[in-house]
Amino acid sequence: MTDARTIVIHEHGGPEVLRLETRPVGDPGPGEIRIRHHAIGLNFIDVYQRSGLYQLDLPAALGMEAAGVIEAVGEGVAHLKPGDRAAYACMPPGAYAEARVMPAAQVCPLPDAIPFDEGAAMMLKGMTVNYLFRRTVPLKAGDTVLFHAAAGGVGLIACQWARAEGIRLIATAGSDEKCALAAAHGAAETINYRREDFVARVKELTGGRGVDAVMDSVGRDTFDGSLACLRPLGTMILFGSASGPVPPFDLQRLAAGGSLMITRPTLFSHIADPDTCQAMARELFAMVTSGKVTIRIDQTFPLAAVADAHRALEARATTGATILQP
Repeated sequence: MTDARTIVIHEHGGPEVLRLETRPVGDPGPGEIRIRHHAIGLNFIDVYQRSGLYQLDLPAALGMEAAGVIEAVGEGVAHLKPGDRAAYACMPPGAYAEARVMPAAQVCPLPDAIPFDEGAAMMLKGMTVNYLFRRTVPLKAGDTVLFHAAAGGVGLIACQWARAEGIRLIATAGSDEKCALAAAHGAAETINYRREDFVARVKELTGGRGVDAVMDSVGRDTFDGSLACLRPLGTMILFGSASGPVPPFDLQRLAAGGSLMITRPTLFSHIADPDTCQAMARELFAMVTSGKVTIRIDQTFPLAAVADAHRALEARATTGATILQP
């Protein structure tokens, strides 16, 4: 048994509740692996779990995404072996650690061509983009989508993914610099929502028709406008709540907007089946190794400074992906 530094919360709250502790790491049981992390991803779901928006049984380790080397495998694990490079984004939390024991089913072999830091930065964000474009609503070349917060880690992957598949992506972001970043990564048009009414601009850009789908991880602040941007029979994909949860609303609004559809998907529903998870990871790896998608890492923090990383993320002071170094 070895020890590993691990970030733990004993209560929900602000970044100050994040504690660095040393915890024992044992051997994997049946269906489990032990992995030593080389890089750890940072995501908004970590903030939701820390704050209590998503409740965890306390005390709890945090972190949903990392990459490293398999140290040991338990009985029944066939797709991984000691010494393999691997990456994951899955339940349960616990990636904010030097090493951990965890279920093996959603841990994916990482191609040699993808560095550990990119592996840690891409799994949750990249497989999210995969289900947004390929598994949530039928989208095809020539379709138009509106994507909020497009200069973030998920957004920059989405801009490139849309370009690769011939989908017109209209990006929103909160500064001219962030809009330029989204455009450089493949957004067809950009909207600085601090200076422009994004609803009016989307209607202008689509000749009054509206978009086929909205991909919205912001939540409360953008929800009403997002619905207003949809064409009749369009789909609202609400996949996050960075500005807070959406208040209850009358479903008749969907009828009045033109028989609109709405869904609140999560990555963890899509990857619950291990074979689907591994297939989605392979699709993501293929997009990256082909050069169609590059993973931009703009911030790196040591594991011990995770509270500072959370503050930067919540202040919308980050672009691209952020990783923690164990």
